[in-house]
Amino acid sequence: MDTSQTSRDSDKSVATDESPSVMRHSRVHEGGSFPLGATWDGLGVNFALFSAHATRVELCLFDETGERELERIELPEYTDEVWHGYLPDARPGQLYGYRVHGPYAPEEGHRFNPNKLLLDPYAKQIIGEVKWDEALFGYTIGHPDGDLSFDERDSAPFMPRCRVIDPAFTWGRSLEVQLPWDHTILYETHVRGYTMRHPSVPEALRGTFAGLMVNDVIDYIRSLGVSSVELLPIHAFVDDQHLLEQGLRNYWGYNTLGFFAPHSRYLSGESIHEFKEMVARFHAADLEVILDVVYNHTAEGNELGPTLSLKGIDNASYYRLMPDEPRYYIDDTGTGNTLNLSHQRVLQMVTDSLRYWATEMHVDGFRFDLATILGREPHGFDEGGGFLDSCRQDPILSQVKLIAEPWDCGPGGYQVGGFPPGWAEWNDRYRDTVRAFWRGDEGQLPELATRLMASADVFKRRGRRPFASVNFVTAHDGYTLHDLVAYNDKHNAANGEDNRDGHSHNLSWNHGEEGPSDNPEIQALRLRQIRNLIATTLFSQGTPMLLAGDELLRTQQGNNNAYCQDNEISWLNWNLDGDAHAMIEYVRRVTALRLRYPILRRGRFLSGEYNEEMGLKEVTWLAPNGAEMDIERWEDPEARTLGLLLDGRAQPSGIRRAGADTTLLLIFNAHHDEVAFQLPEAPSGSGWRCHLDTSRTIEEEPFQRAFGEEHVMEGRSLALLELVQQDSDAVT
Repeated sequence: MDTSQTSRDSDKSVATDESPSVMRHSRVHEGGSFPLGATWDGLGVNFALFSAHATRVELCLFDETGERELERIELPEYTDEVWHGYLPDARPGQLYGYRVHGPYAPEEGHRFNPNKLLLDPYAKQIIGEVKWDEALFGYTIGHPDGDLSFDERDSAPFMPRCRVIDPAFTWGRSLEVQLPWDHTILYETHVRGYTMRHPSVPEALRGTFAGLMVNDVIDYIRSLGVSSVELLPIHAFVDDQHLLEQGLRNYWGYNTLGFFAPHSRYLSGESIHEFKEMVARFHAADLEVILDVVYNHTAEGNELGPTLSLKGIDNASYYRLMPDEPRYYIDDTGTGNTLNLSHQRVLQMVTDSLRYWATEMHVDGFRFDLATILGREPHGFDEGGGFLDSCRQDPILSQVKLIAEPWDCGPGGYQVGGFPPGWAEWNDRYRDTVRAFWRGDEGQLPELATRLMASADVFKRRGRRPFASVNFVTAHDGYTLHDLVAYNDKHNAANGEDNRDGHSHNLSWNHGEEGPSDNPEIQALRLRQIRNLIATTLFSQGTPMLLAGDELLRTQQGNNNAYCQDNEISWLNWNLDGDAHAMIEYVRRVTALRLRYPILRRGRFLSGEYNEEMGLKEVTWLAPNGAEMDIERWEDPEARTLGLLLDGRAQPSGIRRAGADTTLLLIFNAHHDEVAFQLPEAPSGSGWRCHLDTSRTIEEEPFQRAFGEEHVMEGRSLALLELVQQDSDAVT
């Protein structure tokens, strides 16, 4: 075969199972170039597809089974780089895909191959899954010319289908929750893993959106005191071929195939309205729904990856290519490719997707995977880049919660604190500092104090607020909280990569034995450390995030990279023992305390400086002797005990007026032995009432101590005390 000629044949004939004489011939009109995608208007369906470099676009229609191709219709119009046509006889439920003609010239960045059935980037529903076969690749695998060769096999038998939807849905009395940031407690979970073993969820609904909206599930989540359920990726995604060959799956879902379609495995039926109903039920329980979204790359990989959608529609527009060698992809994601958000149509696709989920699907916010990429322009990360500016000025997107994972694998990829006003960011410096402190590492007090105060050194700029710091100790990526205190080393053998994958710098500690232990002292210490870590997260200024299952003492058996484990390693185990029940009640207690005391969640950064106008210090750091911390104590590497006095008279906002909140004292003791902490005096108070001590059970009643009295902090424990007002003797 003459590959040089074939590779540049823009009109290569495509074989079909049926001859044109037996295929139906639908009526087609010009239609419009807006909106993009397949749009049902009540009379017919408009199809519109962007491609700046294609020479011809064919719409492929399939029967209701998706197995038989009924017709290929050449889209008749090309307006503003959008190919479009209107089918008055098409209806919701119609299955379709595209074949796009154009130059196959990888050296120039073009990879058109009409032998490959392509998914519509704007498809609202995708039916079926990718079935891995060599026909999915635009080049011939094993050919001496590699990806420069041209493959003539039809990929349709191995591809999913797009489905036209009817967007009509009755939301009824469903209202937006619109929780303020200072009332937000994020709860990160996985649609499938959360209910796969839940006893109240019918087996047919487990692992689906319908499973999440079972009353017992929603009631439990609400009872924890969290406000916002953050779902790992629910956009349609692909299971990597190498994982399937090992009996594994892309469990987390960070391998997007379609930005508008929910993943088919998460639907218990055939309608995407199931997702909308789930959102409505969550909203009825005053719970927000946040989506973890992946707009930084797609499932098509690099030049050796498959041709599934964007690569075959307009590779040179959709992806960032090497400037001098456009055959190759810029890989700032570690996955093979990077979406080109510097292109106006790609930027439009991403913002259209976000608006679709916010307006049509009523979600309340988004957490952006590898978000630095979204702000990266050809010259590097730019907080005034196109995407970030688009979100800031958009009347819809500027009003939902926007949370960045502020790093990627590219140059200058670490951008914690670098995002513009309006954004919150995952704060890994908080995670690492809190882990190191409770592990007992030396010299952690100065860093801990900064992180407890919403990391003002990082986020206090351009009028940003403390909510910008998303404080977490555990997330889907890494150890669970149980495993953080039970393992020194990762145990990822089940992933099939000889334990090479996953982070090795975990700042974890097994407390004496690796993995499960029958030693009651080790068990008790681990549980206390879990309580310490949870309380620290929820009592810090900023936005707390909890990992679902940590309150159940969920273990992944030491696996800190369970991205491919769609099994009991990742699924939540609802068969609870006494320790798990106690931890659930503990989380409820701590979330209630955070919400009860506004001083724990101020909407502005608190200062440790003396306010002469008000005659107070909002924040005072105390040594165990009750005196204010001095430089010598701050610099003592062996110091592991710290008191934090939050004065309730501190102004709640920027208005110069005194607050009237409760004054609180937090004591953190990471020392291995007990420490006697002398309780300080405070204006208008008569003593201190202890509401929480992680060395005690939550069933114990609050107790009161006088000024100057010592509160004995057990080794590795945390306490929260409230100032008792002089006219109040009641224990509350």
